[in-house]
Parts: sequence; structure tokens; C-alpha cells
Amino acid sequence: MSSPSMLTKFESKSSRAKGIAFHPKRPWILVSLHSSTIQLWDYRMGTLIDRFEEHDGPVRGIDFHKTQPLFVSGGDDYKIKIWSYQSRRCLFTLNGHLDYVRTVFFHHELPWIVSSSDDQTIRIWNWQNRSLICTMTGHNHYTMCAQFHPKDDLIVSASLDQSVRVWDISGLRKKHSAPTSMTFEDQMARANANQADMFGNTDAVVKFVLEGHDRGVNWVAFHPTLPLIVSAGDDRLVKLWRMSETKAWEVDTCRGHFQNASACLFHPHQDLILSVGEDKTLRVWDLNKRTSVQSFKRENDRFWVIAAHPEINLFAAGHDNGVMVFKLERERPASSVYQNQLFYITKEKHVRSYDFAKNIESPSMLSLKKLGSPWVPPRTLSYNPAERAILVTSPADGGCYELISLPRDATGAVEPTDTKRGSGNSAVFVARNRFAVFTQSNQQIDIKDLTNSTTKTIKPPPGTVDIFFGGTGCLLLITAASVVLYDIQQKKHLAELAVNGVKYVVWSTDGLHAALLSKHNVTIVTKTLEQISTLHETIRIKSATWDDAGVLLYSTLNHVKYTLMNGDNGIVRTLEHTVYLVRVKGRNVYCLDRAAKPKVLQIDPTEYRFKLALVKRNYDEMLNIIKTSSLVGQSIIAYLQKKGYPEIALQFVQDPQTRFELAIECGNLEVAVEMAKQLDRPKLWQRLSTEALAHGNHQVVEMTYQKLRNFDKLSFLYLATGDQEKLKRMAKIAEHRGDMTARFQNALYLGDVQNRIEMFQELDLYPLAYMTAKSHGLEEQCQIILEASGLTEDQISLPTLGHPLSPPKPIVPTFKSNWPVKGTSSSVFERALMGQVEGLEDEAAPATNGYGDEEPEPDADAARNGGLDEAEEDEDVAGWDMGDDVDAEAESDFVNVESADAGAGSSEADMWARNSPVAADHVAAGSFETAMQLLNRQVGAVNFKPLESRFQEIYQASRTFLPANPSMPPLVNYVRRTVSETDSRKVLPIIPRDLESITAGELPAGKAAMVKNKLEESVQTFKKLLHLLLVNAVSSQQEVTDAKKVIKSAAQYALAISIELERRSLVKNSQDISSFSDDIKKRALELSAYFTIPELEPQHKALTLFAAMNFANRNKQHSSALGFANALIDRGSNAKFKESARKVKAACERNPSDATEIDFDTFADFDICAASYTPIYGGSPSTACPYDGTKYHAKYKGTVCRICEVAMVGAPASGLRLVG
Repeated sequence: MSSPSMLTKFESKSSRAKGIAFHPKRPWILVSLHSSTIQLWDYRMGTLIDRFEEHDGPVRGIDFHKTQPLFVSGGDDYKIKIWSYQSRRCLFTLNGHLDYVRTVFFHHELPWIVSSSDDQTIRIWNWQNRSLICTMTGHNHYTMCAQFHPKDDLIVSASLDQSVRVWDISGLRKKHSAPTSMTFEDQMARANANQADMFGNTDAVVKFVLEGHDRGVNWVAFHPTLPLIVSAGDDRLVKLWRMSETKAWEVDTCRGHFQNASACLFHPHQDLILSVGEDKTLRVWDLNKRTSVQSFKRENDRFWVIAAHPEINLFAAGHDNGVMVFKLERERPASSVYQNQLFYITKEKHVRSYDFAKNIESPSMLSLKKLGSPWVPPRTLSYNPAERAILVTSPADGGCYELISLPRDATGAVEPTDTKRGSGNSAVFVARNRFAVFTQSNQQIDIKDLTNSTTKTIKPPPGTVDIFFGGTGCLLLITAASVVLYDIQQKKHLAELAVNGVKYVVWSTDGLHAALLSKHNVTIVTKTLEQISTLHETIRIKSATWDDAGVLLYSTLNHVKYTLMNGDNGIVRTLEHTVYLVRVKGRNVYCLDRAAKPKVLQIDPTEYRFKLALVKRNYDEMLNIIKTSSLVGQSIIAYLQKKGYPEIALQFVQDPQTRFELAIECGNLEVAVEMAKQLDRPKLWQRLSTEALAHGNHQVVEMTYQKLRNFDKLSFLYLATGDQEKLKRMAKIAEHRGDMTARFQNALYLGDVQNRIEMFQELDLYPLAYMTAKSHGLEEQCQIILEASGLTEDQISLPTLGHPLSPPKPIVPTFKSNWPVKGTSSSVFERALMGQVEGLEDEAAPATNGYGDEEPEPDADAARNGGLDEAEEDEDVAGWDMGDDVDAEAESDFVNVESADAGAGSSEADMWARNSPVAADHVAAGSFETAMQLLNRQVGAVNFKPLESRFQEIYQASRTFLPANPSMPPLVNYVRRTVSETDSRKVLPIIPRDLESITAGELPAGKAAMVKNKLEESVQTFKKLLHLLLVNAVSSQQEVTDAKKVIKSAAQYALAISIELERRSLVKNSQDISSFSDDIKKRALELSAYFTIPELEPQHKALTLFAAMNFANRNKQHSSALGFANALIDRGSNAKFKESARKVKAACERNPSDATEIDFDTFADFDICAASYTPIYGGSPSTACPYDGTKYHAKYKGTVCRICEVAMVGAPASGLRLVG
């Protein structure tokens, strides 16, 4: 396209486009093609939604219905088809035309369709009753186009007979509308209405015949509001016609096309005409002056059709190779915000201001009619408050700018008196009395003073396309792939950031942050151009503005959205029409619409304020939001779970099932019990019993067992808690139920010998009854049993009997209350919910198992703890100590890890745990339990035994001890990784063995051991690497990505080596397996093949292929060996391996068959199960380890991962956190 101001929004590639229709509401466009296909495109997303293919031959006419989910098409098969885009099919066909159908259009309110055809007729159809209601004859050549008037009962038609006709169809409306009472005058008027045509037809009669074209007329269209008609013909002319009630005449001709003019239309909102032609041009004409305003040319494609969107300023043109959707001009109003005022330029090119505080729009201050060209709106506006001046740029004439002083009072659209002008693509104020002008053609930036004199010239980086204000005395220079921060005084680059296609820069009110907006991305940076976060949108991003709290609100074509500094984002509200945000204040968003009118949108900022409070750990604010708003929904719940705050998510949920899940996750047994009672499902009671048992809450466990009628477990629970009364009751229940096994168990638990003897007698098991009585010294019972069985003592031979054992009697009635447990790390937030916000600093540390009963520590420790007695009585603390016991001194230092301020007595270790969501930092703090909870939540960790040494290593490395005076404990020094940090909220511990040392140590060591065939050593090294990285911390998001790659790689190596070790153990390290059974042979060959599947580095992959090839070849698996040899030749890098592979290939090609059929498909895509070492084919059910990603068959869900040995396979997990 030749003009810079035409904005192409979408292009499709297809065969020749003959018809186009915009959907009135949705971002859809129908394109009918010469190839017989009808395409439905989403031009906003650039995606093909559907294709409709029932026409035979080219489809020339197409139109959407204004309100119904219908569209109509007409083609060279003489047929008119009505389609439903909802059911995606043709509903019916209208037959009647005798030649090609050229155009079809729906009536704006009646159920009519007008069609024009090469059979020289125009027909009107009723699509509701599927009938032809009128045939209009009169043209004596092909009728190329016919359209309804947008309001009146008129039709206009164009024909190759060189005429344009206007038809009156008011008679047709009266005939087909509901009957009404008619006055005498109406009856007379109707009787004497337009004379009938030659067939006696009075429904539609010719009102005007417009002659003026010298050749056939291809297209004709009505003006949307004025009594005007525009037509385009093969005489290369676009003609404008005017009509009154009684006559019509030619107004003027637009000359410029140098081939046939194919189509034309009036701009729906401006005084413009658009036309397209076979000269490959699209031309825009001034309706009033009939002069050419713009023209755009395609290289190779002739234009055939043009359409305008009924609502918004979009057009579409069809050409030989598809369709293009475009705008004639940018619709973004030029504006600038200063404090409480918005300065902007209206569509009439008037400068106005808007007061945010008073919500008042000022009258026009200035008129900028003379700036640029009439049809090109200004591009940018920069405001200088010191001089009360504005700098306005326009893209007209290759780019120009004007410096204008604003009048003190807005008295109307006066012409500016003192203006300074110049050429340039961008202009922006950089200081009180300086502005920068950038000219793209010569790649130069001029710094000018207020007299428009150049004071300094700067050469920007090559490829610079735009400039923006970059802070006082600085500029942001935009290139296609980067943004440069440039200091004007020092003439040097301060910083550079690689960001593609930045179009706009929005500074926060404090000037500390900026948002870089490109077409689909938002990048948030600091004032020194350090990237903080970035996000991607599929829909175009239009504008952005900063909230006072530091949240960025941005608008897309159809939404207002928000993003926090950390990249968390969401939707604030939907938009009916595109707007440009300029300011957000409380619940109001101030914006300009495309008509340059200020608008105020109401929003609900609750969601992003809540998330911001969560990120900043502002618990008071969060509590206030929960209590005063109705913030609900799956997204906020999922967000809280992902961020590791299930206890907060619990406050939002009403659904019992979700409440139960969250309560289990955060260990809130009270809520879990309440929800389980509501739902009353066995599976939930089962899960609750497991959770309650882990908490040591045996009263809840008892209730769940009772609900599940799990009598055996109940009995054992009563034995463990020493509840003799209930054990006796269980024995009676077992007797009533006739369950002898349960009865025997209960009798054993109770030490009730008599009951056991009676039970054996009832079952006629006299030998067992006699033995039980004899071993317990009950001689009388023995005699009774002997008499009952008819035997004497001499006839019985007894084994040697030991001493009878009876269960020990409980001394302490522990069943009366739940077992004492170490308090869970209930957050400040949870306590705040229970009204305990005040006095958090003085709060007692919860007691752990047994510690509450010990002698108190020295006074200092006692003071630090507050008072253990109070905590000991707190029955509300829940949670089982899954970690190693920590010595009493360390425990007494423990302060709740999530409290906002731990108080004067808190140690640095407490701050570590409080400051970080990373498990390694909690381990360093000595808070093993919370570390394990975090790992459980993040990666589903359940088996912590392999991590024991890692926990101890981190704990020891983060402290040094200096001996103090005799009889005094040593002084503890804490070792930090944030050495230069002064803010206590950002202090974090040193974590031994960082990512760099692991990738330089364990990773190559494991690979080297594999190469040296020390497989047991290698697999242990990789597992150690997985454990080291699981409990670790890194400093950046990039390192997190690197760590995850290392974890995945190590897991794959461990899997591959485990498969090979399994094969070796199966065949006892033998290479020749001819002596083994067929099953073992088959399995060994399969394992050898599976060894090649895990993703290893090329040189190690070659090693697996080499081993598999040799093993297969040695055991007469020639087909398999050939496959491995080919893979080795294709991908191998080792020359020796390749040479061997070629020899094996030559040998195997003579007889490419396998002696044993194995389950290994070289062409299938599959993973290997790390438990069974069998294939998991695509589409079959599978699960994975949430930590290392190793795949498993679905039946292994709930087992511990064989590779990392820590995480539970298939466990729900939020993802490993390695950075705070």
C-alpha cells in the first residue's frame, strides 16, 4: 500500500474474493470466493472460523442479517441460499433466477432479500415463508447490483445497460404488511399510485432512471443519511447522483481510476467516498470537493468489491488473492494527562481539557484545522505545564509538528496566533524549555528550545522508529527490537532492553515505573529500564494507565484488564466499544472513546486490590476486603491455592466439596468435619480420617471410623488411646454382629481370657479352648473342656507352654483429650480472622510434643516465648510433626513463620521463614515442618527420609557458633546470602550448593559415571542432584528455568540408567541370553530397547543406541538391531560407534527379522513408566511425578516416585518455588 496512514488490520490469502459482508456486532467477516467457497473469518484474531461449501461455481453475493444468526449467498449456480452460522448449515435454497446471481442483501427490518442477476431482473424474496414476492424487470442487460435504501422504501440497481435505476417499493410494503384501516385519501392515493409497468405490476415501479455512464455500471450504493447515490462503472468513473421526491440528477464525477471501477460506497461517518477497481487501486474521494484524498495500490491484485462495517470505522476490500480489512486512519485521540487535567484533541481538531476532580469538560480552547491535512487526525500531544504549551504531531506530509501556547481561558475554538512549526515524525517535551524532534527519514533527533531553534543534534541507534519521554533530561528511543534509555546531556546510552515492536510508553504517576506496550505484549520496567514482568495477550492491546497503588490497568479491543508488578493479571470488565484509558481513580476509569469524547467507566477494583494486598502481605487490607466484598469464583480460589494460601481461599468458598478440599489442604479439621457432615460420602470420611490421624486428633478419627462402620480400626484406636470402656462396648457389638474374628481381637485387646475360651467352645474348637485355659492356669476350665470333648489328660500331648501375656493397663487416660501436637504454622491472616490481630508480637509460640511439660528454658528464652502454659492448653493447634525432632533450644526460638512482625524477641531465623515461600529458607530457619508442608504443597512431597541429610546440611551451613562465657550458651551468628540487604523483610539465608555448583559438579559427574559404565554410582548421583535442587534457592526467574531443565534432564538420565540396571539384574549381567526362559529373554530385549527412549544428550543417546544394537544383534534380533543401527548412523556423533553400526547394518540387512517378538514400536510416540518400565502410549491414561515430571501408568497414582523418591505420583501440586 502506498500510503502510510492506511492501517491494515487483517489479510487473508485465498482465491479471488467476489463478495464481502461484516457481522454487525461480532468481529466476523464473510468472504465469498470465486472458487465456490464461503469463508467466515474472525478478523480480530486472524482465524478462519468456518467454511461453507454448497454452491456450485463462484459465489458473488453475500450478506449477514442484522439481528438473526443468518446469512444469505448467491452464486453462478443461479441459487440463493440462506444459512445459519449457529447450526453451520444451509437452511434452504431459493430458486427462480435464470442466470448468475450477482448480489444479495437483507432488508434492514422486513424479512426480505433483494437479489440482482444476469437474467436482467431484480427479485425480492421473503425468507420467512421462502417465497418470491416481486420480480422487477426493466434493465436490458446483466443487473450487476441492487440494494435496499437504509430507511426508505427504495431500491437502487446498476446494470451493464449503462443505467442506474431507483425503484419505489412502497406498494410492496403495503401489500405485504398487516391490514390497517385506510382513509379515503389513502385509498385514492393507492388507486392512483404509480402507473403499472407493462405487466400490470404496481408493487415495485421505476422512480428514476439515471443515465450518464458510457459503459456498464458495476456497483451502486445509497448514502446512509443523505439523498445521494454513488455508482462505479466500466467507463472508469465514479459518479455521484442526488435525488429529490420528484427527480434525480448527476452531481459530479470522480476521475482517477485507469481501469474498470468495480465497486464503491459512502463512508458511514465521514464525507468520503471509497472506490476500488481493476487497476489494483483503492481510492478515497472527498464527497464535497469530489477530489482524490488518498489512494492505495496493490502490486498484483485487482480489486473486485468493497464493504464498510455498519458500526465501527472498518472497511474490507476483496481482491484476486483474498481480502483485507483496514482502517483509513488511526482512531486513537491525541491526549496528555497532567495532574487532574486531561488535554485532548477532538474529531473536529479542537483542543479541549477535562477536569478529573470535577468531571467537567471545558469548551474548545484552540482550533488546529490548519495542522496537517483535513482527513488526517493529529497523532500525539505533549503538554508542558511550565509554559502551558502543547506540542502536537501529525503524520500528514511526511510528518510535522506544531508548538502552540494554550490560552488561559477556554473561550471557543480560536485559531492559534503564535505557532512554531517544523517537520518530524515524533516530538516530545524533555524539559521545561526543551523538546525533542525525531525525523525517521534521516535518523536524527534535534533538541530544540521554545523558539524552535535547534540546540543539540543526536544520532539515534540505527533503525529507530519513535521516541518517548524517558524521565527528565532523558529519552526512550524505540527500535524494532529494543528500547534504549538515552541521556540527552551526556549524549550516552544509559540502558537497553530487548523488547519487540513497542508502540506506546506509559509512565506511573511517581515516575518510577513504565509500561512498554506493543501490539500483543505489556512489559513493565523500572525507570532505569530493568524488566520487572511481561505478559502476552492474543487480542490487540490498545492503552494503559497506572493505579495509585502501582497496578497497571490496560485495555484491549474488548476488555479492561489489570496486571500486578509480578505478572499476575486478570479481567476488570468487558467493553462494548474500544476505549483509550487515561486515568484510574478508585472505582472510576477515565477514558476517551474513538469519537474523542471523555467517558467514565465504573469498575470493581476488589480483585486486583486483594491480590496486591496478598503480594504485599497486607493482612488488614485482605481481611477488610473479605469482610466487605463478594469476591468469589474459581479463579480467585485457584490463584490463592497456586500462591500457597489455601487457608485464605477457604474464606471465599461456599461449595461444600471445594471447602472440604481446601480445609484438608490447610489442615483445618473443624471446617473439614463440618463439610464432611454436609456431604456425607464414604470417600470424604476416609480422607478425613487419614488427615485427622496425621494431626493426632483421635476424637475426629473415632467419629470418621464410626461413620464408616470400620469396627476393626475403631477397636485398635481404643486400644491405642487406652479407652477400656469403649473397647468393652466394641466386644459386645462384635458379639451381636456374630463376627468371631472381631470378637477374638477385642478379647485379646482387653485381656479377656474367659471370653476367648467361650468363643472357641462355641465354634467347637476345643483344642484351642483347652490350650488357652491351660496356658492361663485355669485348671477347672480345662477339666470342663476335657469332659465336653470326652477325653482325659493322659490322651493329650501338649507343646511347651510359656508365660501368658496380657495387654498392659493404661496408666494415663489419654483418650480424654487429643494428643498434644506441635502447633501448625497458622498465619497472621488466620489469627486476624479470629479477631486476634492485636498483640501479635506478644503471642506465645505453640508447644510441641512434650515440650510444654518440660522445665522452662532460662529467663531470656521464657520471655521470648511469652508463656508456654497458655499455648499448651490451646486445643485448636493442629498438625503433626513430620520432621526430625529439633532440640529444645532451637524450638524455643521458634516464632510463627508467617506473622507480620515477630516482635522484639524474634531471631533472624524467624525472619528468613517469614520472608520467603521457598522451602530451603524455612529449613535454614529451623522450621522443618513448614518446609515440609511447602514441599508437599508445591511438589506433592511425602517421603522426606532422602532429604534428611540435605535439611541438616542447610541448617548447619546457615549458622556459626562462637563460644561464650563458661556456663553460657554459645553466640549464634546467622549467615546470609543477601549480604548487602538492610531491609529486614528481604533478609534471606545462605543456601549451600547453588545451581552453578550442582551443574558443574553432580550433573557432569553423573554423566561421566554413566559413560564409564558405573551405573549404580551414576543413578545415585542423579538422585542426589534431584534432592539438592528440590531444597534450594536461586536468585532469578531465568535460574528457575535453568534449574527445571536440569531437574528434567537428571530425571531422564536416572530413568534410563534404572532401566538398564533392571535389565542387567534380570540376566545377571550376561550378554548372551539364550539359556534363559522365553519370558526373561523377551523382557531383557524390551528393556534394552526402552533404554534408548529417555531424552539424553546426543553423545549419551548414542551410547544407549550402541548398547541396544549390540545386545539385539548378539541375540539374533536383526530387525531391532537394524533400527538401532540406522538411528545411530543418523544421529550418532562417535565415529567408532558409527563404524560398528554400519557393519551391523550390513549384516542385519541380509535377514532383517527378530527371533523374539517384543513390545517395541520404533514409529510410535511413547514414554516409559518409571515403575513398571513398560511403554505409555499416547492416549492411554497416565500420571506423572509433580516434581521431576517422570511418567507413570495411572495405577501407580498415589505411590512414591521411583526416580526422586520424595514426591507422590499424581499428587496435586502448585509447582516448585525456588525464588522468593
